[in-house]
Amino acid sequence: MNTRTPRVFIAATRQNDGKTTVSLGLLAAFQKYYPRLGFIKPVGQRFVEIAEQKIDEDTVLMDSVYKLDCPLVDMSPIAVEPEFTRKYLEKGQDEELKSRIQQAFDRVAAGRDFVLCEGSGHAGVGAVFDLSNAQVARVLGSKVIIVSRGGIGKPIDEVTLNKALFEKEGVEIIGVIINKVIPEKLAYITDFASRGLARKGLRLLGVLPYQPILTRPSLASIYEELQAERINDGNGMHNLVTEVVIGAMGVENALRRFCSGTLAIVPGDRDDIFMALSAALGRGECTGLAGLVLTEGCRPGPVALHAMARMRFPVLLTHEDSYEVASRVHDLIVKTRPYDTEKIHVIRDLVAQYVDVPALVKALGGNPS
Repeated sequence: MNTRTPRVFIAATRQNDGKTTVSLGLLAAFQKYYPRLGFIKPVGQRFVEIAEQKIDEDTVLMDSVYKLDCPLVDMSPIAVEPEFTRKYLEKGQDEELKSRIQQAFDRVAAGRDFVLCEGSGHAGVGAVFDLSNAQVARVLGSKVIIVSRGGIGKPIDEVTLNKALFEKEGVEIIGVIINKVIPEKLAYITDFASRGLARKGLRLLGVLPYQPILTRPSLASIYEELQAERINDGNGMHNLVTEVVIGAMGVENALRRFCSGTLAIVPGDRDDIFMALSAALGRGECTGLAGLVLTEGCRPGPVALHAMARMRFPVLLTHEDSYEVASRVHDLIVKTRPYDTEKIHVIRDLVAQYVDVPALVKALGGNPS
């Protein structure tokens, strides 16, 4: 296996702590030091079908943003399908899987100055099929950065627990990045988290302030989550939702709440609201509405449908009730997508400003000057 190309493995203390955010930002920051970058997510659990291959979503994101010019199947060698664990426990093919990861890494690393490896959760995720993050980092011969979320005590407790698993596999942790910190507490968290981690023999590489935009779902992600039907061809599938309103009220009250960035969830038989909204839009009101979701599987009447066809934001139809739609939108795990250009710019700026990239490059054996 290739042992020459520098690499780093991005792990986390739990799901949704910000591994992908950090990975996306670090790739941009590393370009200054390593012009030819590679990326691999050895074990992926959320994937899409591309050319009859199951490719992890984060791999698609990195390739779309950075044009990595490498086969997607090499950057995403193992996809954990619904029956993956059961099949593994029946056959126990750990050496085959590890070999697949190593061979994929070699192809990704060919001609590259650096490879970023993204994990899939905390250190123990994947242990059931002998490919925990700690084990994969060892297989790749990679040093590790751990990403945790907010605070002081809880992140240090969780990092310490993960550290034990990596150390058991003989893997070196070069530092910690704490994500999603309330901006007003940034200096305080940086000071005391740095002290606490130092007592555990770990270096704090950066603290990223919480950015609300990164947690806002787009209309496209809501459309996919609900498996909805599009009623119109309105632009704005990339609109970000800042507030959700259920329009189960009188017309005047509903229109007052249809503000900029709002996703309006309305039963599909409320033609009165739809026609009032159409009139308001004609007067230049409610123009910032992010989108409209019609519920209960009710299709509006012909006049309302005609009015919706002229609306400049997406109108979606789902068979679920309004409460269920609102709950699913609220619980939606917001992932950065290739079309989220504003979010991607924010992430790049965050990592460049708040992570000590030169210290990281030095820890990986590079020259930060």
